[in-house]
Amino acid sequence: MRRFHHLGIPTRAPREGERYIEPLKFFVSGYEASPYGVEWMRFDPDCLLPELVKTVPHVVFEVDDLEAELAGKEILIQPNGPSPGVTVAFIVDNGAPIEFLCFSSASKQ
Repeated sequence: MRRFHHLGIPTRAPREGERYIEPLKFFVSGYEASPYGVEWMRFDPDCLLPELVKTVPHVVFEVDDLEAELAGKEILIQPNGPSPGVTVAFIVDNGAPIEFLCFSSASKQ
């Protein structure tokens, strides 16, 4: 089952309340305050994320079965754990990046 989680929008402009994600070399802001799930992302010049993620907005879905969502898809970013209890992966669909989030049952409590 897929549930809308948020929309990630690349930006080059610094935004109030940015938080730096050091291992990935980018800033995020807005998600916590947005009633619509909009998150802004600003990337360091040496950020290693794919250019598609750094230049094209992406929609994010929370999923129960990440493996099933990835089956047969063009994977842009392999599954990884950016924080405890969370696994993320990106695919490409019709030229657009799509992110999937899967929370472990322990992180939902």
